[in-house]
Amino acid sequence: MPSKHNPADSLADVVENAERIEGYIAGMEQSDFDRNGLVRDGAERCLERVREAIYRLGDEAETLMPGQPWRQIRGMGNRLRHAYDRITIDVLWSTVRYDLPELAIAAGQALATLEGGDRPEGPA
Repeated sequence: MPSKHNPADSLADVVENAERIEGYIAGMEQSDFDRNGLVRDGAERCLERVREAIYRLGDEAETLMPGQPWRQIRGMGNRLRHAYDRITIDVLWSTVRYDLPELAIAAGQALATLEGGDRPEGPA
């Protein structure tokens, strides 16, 4: 389904919020993250924004950024909103430390492509 939101704005939101999280967790180990509720809360809120930006891309997300784990990304957003009390530190840390940077790179590349006037090709 096409989105009424500008894809470039949504991609920029993904990149911006990933960069915020990167700044929040810079120099941290998981144990530091575990002990710092303020950083965890900020990271969770930014992840919610990332998920909303992905949602706003709609079906275009898969065309703009092929090969992403869309089901897990959408599922994380649902867990952050509805099952926040069951998200473990391990899952949250792994998401912000290892998974989100890859998504941000893909979003940045898609954004650059859009701003260059080209559309990435979808899966063959």
